[in-house]
Amino acid sequence: MLSMGAAGISPAAPFGKVTERSKQKAAAEAERAGVQQKLSALKKDISKTESAKDDAADTLAESEQAISDANRALRDLQQEQADTNVKLQQLSSEHERLAATVAQQKQQLARLLREQYVAGNEDRIKLLLSGDNPNRINRDLQMLAYVSQAQARLLEALRANLKAVEVNQEQAQNAKDELEEIAQEQLQQKAKLEQEKGRRAALLASLSNKLVVQRKEAGNLERDEQRMTALVDKLNKLIAEQAAAAAAEKKRQEQVAAAKAAKAKAEAEARALAKAKAAAEAERQRLARANQNKSGTIKPAQPAAPNPADAIDADEPPKVAAVRPTPAPAPVDETPAKPADIALAPVAPAGAFASLKGQLRAPVAGKVTAKYGSRRGEGPTWKGVFIRASEGAEVHAVATGRVVIAEWMRGFGNLIIIDHGGQYMSLYANNESLFKRPGDTVKPGEVISSVGNTGSSEESGLYFELRHQGATFDPAGWVKF
Repeated sequence: MLSMGAAGISPAAPFGKVTERSKQKAAAEAERAGVQQKLSALKKDISKTESAKDDAADTLAESEQAISDANRALRDLQQEQADTNVKLQQLSSEHERLAATVAQQKQQLARLLREQYVAGNEDRIKLLLSGDNPNRINRDLQMLAYVSQAQARLLEALRANLKAVEVNQEQAQNAKDELEEIAQEQLQQKAKLEQEKGRRAALLASLSNKLVVQRKEAGNLERDEQRMTALVDKLNKLIAEQAAAAAAEKKRQEQVAAAKAAKAKAEAEARALAKAKAAAEAERQRLARANQNKSGTIKPAQPAAPNPADAIDADEPPKVAAVRPTPAPAPVDETPAKPADIALAPVAPAGAFASLKGQLRAPVAGKVTAKYGSRRGEGPTWKGVFIRASEGAEVHAVATGRVVIAEWMRGFGNLIIIDHGGQYMSLYANNESLFKRPGDTVKPGEVISSVGNTGSSEESGLYFELRHQGATFDPAGWVKF
C-alpha cells in the first residue's frame, strides 16, 4: 500500500473551530488522493506476478513506513510551527501599528470637536440669519465645509482602521488556534513514532536470522532489480502521458484566455458601434431641427461662408463608418484537467539534467562502500552506489525535478524517485524517513529524506542510482562523491 498522506489523525481544531490550516490541509490531501490511486495501481500491477513469499523485509514494511510517515509529519509540523510563529509576530506588529493609528485618530477627532465647541458651534442657518457681512458669511461657510469634510474623512479612516483591528485580532486568534492544533498533532506523532520504533526493534530481533539469510540470496536481489526496472518503465510511460496532458491543459488555458479576450473585444466593438449609431442619430436630429429653423419665421444670423469641402447635406444624416463585429470564437472546453492527471509531469526541460554531467553534488555526506558494477557478494552486480552514512543524516536532491515515487518498496526500503526530465531519474533508497510526497517539486540540494537501513540494507547508509530511459548507468562520471 502506498503511503503518501500525513501520518496520524488530525485532531479537531481547538474549541471546535475550523482553522484556515485545516481547510488547506484537507484540500491538499484531496488533491494527492488521485496521484496515490494511480501509483497504487502501478505497484499492484508490478506485484501481482510476484513469486516471493514470506519475505522477512515485508514484515518490517508497515513499521518502517509508519516511522517514515511520523518523522515526515513531525518535520512538516515544525516548519508549519515556525511559519505560524512568524505570521503571529507580523500580526502582533501590525496590531500595535493599527492601535497607535486609531489612538492618534481619536485624539484628532476629539480635538476637532472640542475646537468646534469652543468656537460656538455656529451652524450654517445661524450664519445666514445673522445679518453679518455677506463676505464674512461666505468665508465662514467655506470654513465650516472644510471642517465637515475633514471630520468625515477622519471618521471614515477611523472606521476603516477599527475594522482592520478587528480583522487583525481574528487572524491572530486563528494563528494561535493553529499553533495549538500543531502542538497537539506533534504530541500524537511523537507518541506514534516512539511506539513504531519499539515495534520495529522487536521485529528486527525476532527476524534477524531470517533477514541475514534472505539478504544473501541472489534470487531476491535479482527479483528486486526486475521489480524496480518494471516500475521505472511504467513510471516513464505514466510521466509521458501526464506531460502530454499538461501540454494539452496549457493549450486549453491559452485557448480559454484567447476566447475571453475575443469576447471582450467583440463586446467593446458592439459598444463602440452602438455609441456611433447614437451619435449619428443625435446629429440627424440636430440637422432636422436646423432645417425647421430655416423654414420658420425667425431667421437665424448668417454664419460665415463655409468651406465647400466641409459642407454637409442637411437633408441627409451623417454616415457611420461600418464596423465589422469580430466573429464569435469557437467554443472552448473550460473544464480543467484533474490535478492527478498532470501532477507527475516533468518540471525541467529535456536537456537540463544532461547538461549537469560531472557537476552534481553527492546526495549525502559519507563514504562510498559499493561502486557501480562491483560484485554484490555472491549475487548480481551493484546497479548504483552505496554510501555509508550515519542514521538520520539528511539526504539531498542532486538536481531540479519532481518526486514521482515516495514509498516503501521491497528490497529498497523507504524509497524516493525523482524525475529530472528527458527520461532521467535519480533513486534514493534505504531511507529512515521520506520528507517529500509524489508530485512535489524539488531544487538542487533540497532535503528530501533521512538516512536509515530500511529494506534489505544491513548497515545505515543510502543506496543511490541514476537511470536514463529506464536503464541504470554509472553515477561516478556525473556526481562529485
